[in-house]
Amino acid sequence: MTTDSNAPRTYRDLISDCVHCGFCLPACPTYASWGNEMDSPRGRIDLMKGVYDGVIPLDASVVAHFDACLGCMACVTACPSGVQYDLLIESTRAKVEDAAPRSPLDRAFRTLIFALMPYPARLRLLALPLVAYAKSGLQGLVRRSGLLRRLPPRLAQLDALLPPLSFADLRRDAPPFTAAKDGNARARVGLVAGCVQRAFFPNVNAATVRVLSAEGCDVCVPEGQGCCGALSLHSGRLEEAKRFARALIERFENAPADTIVINAAGCGSTLKEYGELLAGEPAYAARARAFSTKVRDVNEYLATLEPQAPRARMERRVAYHDACHLAHAQRVREQPRTLLRSIPGLELLEIPQGEMCCGSAGTYNLFQPESAHEIGERKVDNVVSVRPDVLASANPGCTIQIQSIMRERGATLAAAHPIELLDIAISSACDGASQPRSPLT
Repeated sequence: MTTDSNAPRTYRDLISDCVHCGFCLPACPTYASWGNEMDSPRGRIDLMKGVYDGVIPLDASVVAHFDACLGCMACVTACPSGVQYDLLIESTRAKVEDAAPRSPLDRAFRTLIFALMPYPARLRLLALPLVAYAKSGLQGLVRRSGLLRRLPPRLAQLDALLPPLSFADLRRDAPPFTAAKDGNARARVGLVAGCVQRAFFPNVNAATVRVLSAEGCDVCVPEGQGCCGALSLHSGRLEEAKRFARALIERFENAPADTIVINAAGCGSTLKEYGELLAGEPAYAARARAFSTKVRDVNEYLATLEPQAPRARMERRVAYHDACHLAHAQRVREQPRTLLRSIPGLELLEIPQGEMCCGSAGTYNLFQPESAHEIGERKVDNVVSVRPDVLASANPGCTIQIQSIMRERGATLAAAHPIELLDIAISSACDGASQPRSPLT
């Protein structure tokens, strides 16, 4: 196996960094599930070395161990040797997609997912019949009938992961420009609207714009944005990821923004890697580096601003879930907590084993539903153990995953992006409300 020419070090160098100390084992969700060495980061690196050296074939058995990896990067945080497992698994998955055997059904399902998920317009078009399916009562009837248990797990998972939708949501989009609320901008910010976020969680973008405006920022949302390439990159579809990256860079190059803000953790980690992703392309290398240096997660960015908007009291017990690509990939941990603590009356709760993945991991819960469910069950057990009123998560996939398991248990728990909670507190204070409004579902 050869290294990507964009990488500053060779693939073999990255493999050699692993000293097999085992610190990654307790951090790995799949090792926690099965106790299998080959389903740990250390074991997968051994498989990578064997494939690279030509002593292990890249057959279906080996591919299954790579596919079972969530790419959560908890091992990167845990590793004392600085092994860049994120680069290793991305390079390995690119090799798998190019050369490994997959069944026709597996390939067809993957083709379907990647023909839909990275395209916001297609997601919204798909959402129309899905809203009708839910609003008609048919979805509830199907779920109660037990029919889903008779379907292949991947197909059943498509229904289980559907978030609550409305026709009004499908029409909502962030405006191209919103001025700072006081008319005196202290910063100019561009917002990456996302794919799943834009189609299924439009209020997160709306809340992001309102909060940034209230905190003295002019906000532009360049029109015609597509996918950032995160789902493709994390699934080994390297050329597809580069194509999305080039297109997004072009959309933002004429935007009047000093900082580019993103409110989805998985997207943010990829946006910050554009410099490395396109380093081998002369026409884009410098442009990609310039783009990446501007990128900040919205929690990360707001933590750098002295708060100027008032916050109303919010008497809520809020459990904050660390999205893996925010905590492990971007190392953004304290900033969301600081923002939540800035809301008077809010009690911030820490989730036991909070550093562990919820099982969403981009497309993982679609391609590996049984493993994702097992991992998600542990996460939900830990969430409910602290008895929260609200779950706060900075990634749409995490919210979808945790809420689906809560619904399966017949339980409900309000969920929100931290920026939505901040928006409620700021908007309520500005409206003079004695109690904060609460649209959380």
